[in-house]
Amino acid sequence: MKIAKLKIEENIAEYILYMYQIEDTLRAFELNLDHIMNRLVEPQLEDESDILAYRNWYTDLINKMKIQKIEKKGHFVELNELIIELSYLHNTLLTITNDHKYKDLVERSTPFVEEFKNKSNLTDKNTIEVLLHAMYMKLLLKLSKKPISNESEEAFDSMRIQLGYLVAAYHKMKKGNLDFLSN
Repeated sequence: MKIAKLKIEENIAEYILYMYQIEDTLRAFELNLDHIMNRLVEPQLEDESDILAYRNWYTDLINKMKIQKIEKKGHFVELNELIIELSYLHNTLLTITNDHKYKDLVERSTPFVEEFKNKSNLTDKNTIEVLLHAMYMKLLLKLSKKPISNESEEAFDSMRIQLGYLVAAYHKMKKGNLDFLSN
């Protein structure tokens, strides 16, 4: 809850990835609030006065998952909307503002994006979704302590750098500091 609030302000991609992890965690606990609280939240809480806030947050998330029918797979509508917003910005940087640095980053990462898209059966996903899925895959590999080959690391880095540039532009845009007419 606190991490999500921090990440949405600081790094929208990290927020999306964090929420993907929360969705998977809730599914792993079969959306059972008591198990989530007893086994996950309470053992990690430093301040017990936060228990009610966490209980309410997880209750809200579980209810959203049920309403949105994503108990087994899929993502919160809010996350999909953020991805659409990032996709619009991606297209704007490439076409309307003609951001040469971003174009270069996209050109470098495109072979890796295409390869990941095909290997991961994400052919129906747009570039931003693929970038996020790749970063989530890397997170899961690291959490499970699985080795990552040098080739995969190179691909992840290229995609991470592109996504990082896009995220910085996104936060500038949200603060009103991105000049779309400068190019």
